[in-house]
Amino acid sequence: MLAKPFIKWVGGKSQLLEEISEKYPLKIEKYCEPFVGGGAVLFDILSTKHPETVLINDINKELINTYSQIKNNCDGMIAQLFELQTVYKSHTLEENKEYFYEKRQRYNDLKVNGNDAENLEKAALFIFLNKTCFNGLYRVNSKGLFNVPFNNAKNPLLCDEENLRACSLLLQNVEMRVGDYKECKDFIDSNTFVYIDPPYRPLTQTSAFTSYSENGFTDKEQIELGNFITDISAKGAFVVASNSDPKNSDINDDFFDNLYSKFKIERVSAARMINSNAKKRGAINELLISNIASVF
Repeated sequence: MLAKPFIKWVGGKSQLLEEISEKYPLKIEKYCEPFVGGGAVLFDILSTKHPETVLINDINKELINTYSQIKNNCDGMIAQLFELQTVYKSHTLEENKEYFYEKRQRYNDLKVNGNDAENLEKAALFIFLNKTCFNGLYRVNSKGLFNVPFNNAKNPLLCDEENLRACSLLLQNVEMRVGDYKECKDFIDSNTFVYIDPPYRPLTQTSAFTSYSENGFTDKEQIELGNFITDISAKGAFVVASNSDPKNSDINDDFFDNLYSKFKIERVSAARMINSNAKKRGAINELLISNIASVF
C-alpha cells in the first residue's frame, strides 16, 4: 500500500526519493532509520520493499508519539483531526489566527505538563500545528516550547484520512524509539539497511535557525555521527546518509569530504524549500554518502 509522509518536515526527502532509492539493496529484510523525521524514505521502503524488521528513532519525543498514535489509534487520530478541520473551516482567517495560538498554547501545556492519557490529543495538535504554522517548521525554544507562528493558511488539509490509514497499516510492525541515534547501534547488524538523515550542517550562520529539539547539532555532533557511521559500516551494515553540501557557500569547505573520505560521496540537486524569502528558495546541492565500495 502506498503512503506518504503525514507531515511536512524540514529537510524531508520526498523530492530526492528517486536518487536515494537507487541505492537501496535489492532485498531489505531489516531496516533502521535513526533520524526518522517526516519518514519519506521510511514509507517508500515499507511500501516497496516490505522489510520484516524495522526500527525508527528520533530524539523528538512528540514526533515519535505522533507516529505511535497513528500506528495504534488511527481512528482516534482521524476523529480529532476531523474536529480540528471542521472548526478551522468554519472560521474566518482572523478567527483561525486566534485558534492557532490557542492550540499552540494547549500543545505546549501538554508537552510540558501532560500525561500519557493526553498523548492522542497532543499528537493531533502536532499535525494541526504542522499544517497551519509557517512553512511546516518544527522549532522549539530553549525551554522546549513550540514557537513557530501562524501561516495564514486558508484551507489546509488537516485530516487526510486515506493517507493516515495507509500509514497506520504500514507502521504495524515498526518498532519506535525516542532517544539518541547511537542507541540504535544494538539493532544494526550485517543484514541491516540504514538510512541516516540527521540535522544538516548549516550552510551559513543565519541558516541555523531551526531546532528540532532542545539540543543543537554542531560540528562536534557531525563528527560523532561520522564515527557512528564508520562503526556500523564495519559491522557490515549497508548505509546511506544525507547532509548539506558546504561547497554551496564555500567551495573550499571540505568538512564532509574529509569526514567521509572512505565513503562514496555524491552531490545531488535539491530544492531549498525553507526560507522566509521565497526568492532565495531554489536548487542547491546536497550530499548522499554511502558505503558502496568503501574500504575499512
